[in-house]
Amino acid sequence: MTMGAATANPVPWWKEPTKDQWTAWWAAWLGWTLDAFDFTIFLLIMVAIAKEFGVPMTEVAFLFTVTLWLRLVGATASGWLADRIGRKGPLMISILWYSICNFIAGFSPSFGFLFFFRALLGIGMGAEWPAGAALAMEQWPIRSRGFMGGVLQGSWCLGFLLSAAVYGLFYDLIGWRGLLWIGVLPALSVVWIRYYVKEPPIWLENRRQQRLQNREVRAPLISIFKRGLRGNTLLACWWMASNFITYYAIFGMFATHLQKDLNLSPALVATPLIFANLISFLAMSWWGYVADRWGRRWSMIIPAALAVPIAPFYLLTSDVTLILVFFVLQGAFGGAMYSQLPAYLSERFPTEVRATASAFCYHQGAIFGGAVPLVLTIFAIDYGFGFAIPMLVTTAVAASSVVVALLLSPETKGKELTAELQVA
Repeated sequence: MTMGAATANPVPWWKEPTKDQWTAWWAAWLGWTLDAFDFTIFLLIMVAIAKEFGVPMTEVAFLFTVTLWLRLVGATASGWLADRIGRKGPLMISILWYSICNFIAGFSPSFGFLFFFRALLGIGMGAEWPAGAALAMEQWPIRSRGFMGGVLQGSWCLGFLLSAAVYGLFYDLIGWRGLLWIGVLPALSVVWIRYYVKEPPIWLENRRQQRLQNREVRAPLISIFKRGLRGNTLLACWWMASNFITYYAIFGMFATHLQKDLNLSPALVATPLIFANLISFLAMSWWGYVADRWGRRWSMIIPAALAVPIAPFYLLTSDVTLILVFFVLQGAFGGAMYSQLPAYLSERFPTEVRATASAFCYHQGAIFGGAVPLVLTIFAIDYGFGFAIPMLVTTAVAASSVVVALLLSPETKGKELTAELQVA
């Protein structure tokens, strides 16, 4: 189906997907939103944890880094499982994993105990995205795939918004441990996924063909680095590494900047994060709409480029009003340049390696992004720069790198995802 035919379809776009397609999308949306809540709550309690256990902020930041690094382990394993046994099973395992780890971490008697279980959480949160993205995107209609991919990716912002709201409202009552205990609630969603979500027909047919023709892809991670896919894989890795660095330069230590550099209260820390994430969610939906009309790349290049000139306005001031206004504005650009991650990565790779390729390219970026909080903290505290200047420089360099990587990458708007074997 061409885009011209798709846009000429008289059926409203939201009626085009079947019930099973909507159910799969909601499962991916729910998993990613709850994943974001469990992960981002830690960004808001780092200072409190450092005080309770009497450890330097650099050690707490290093825990955050290790958690991000271990996402690659969970993502690669989940991607391999999703390409071999189906998309639904790894999704359920990942939700249970990160929920239980967060809950146990709330009982930590020592920083070492907390370090262990929050690090393990990284494996579960890394496992969620590739399974959920493949489950939702490879069966969603072409006409609105970019838009719904944007809404799906934007659900991370809703999870972050939720964690910021819970922090602002309840931190003084339940403390950082109570915030981690709340993180067990996502485990309940697994029951619904188990009984109501079905595997994508494209994947089922692809696996049938692999078995029928005795051409099973047993090592998809190796396959994506073979001739024909290698250049695409490396470009996607560059783009995702730049994405991660930009995101954590903007959001990773922002709460800590407000707490340590400006000594703001929990309510004042939470407010810009709540509104910026709300705007990011709405903006990702908008850029998803743009992606279905102008193309995947330009819907990410434009906001990435605009993220650079906005950053100084909220970082180089102590005025709470200016911080609120311009950080919220950044939510529409630097916070929303990720709208096409589910759709674009799904469209760049064949069905038999899609989950693995998406998992690896996406989460190898976490290795680079994971270093950002630690490096920023070292420059801010050990070298006495404060957080603002390191955050500003990192944002400018990384967002510019995103633009260059996308200019060199292929356009995939209107690409039909099929079950035909391309790698096997």
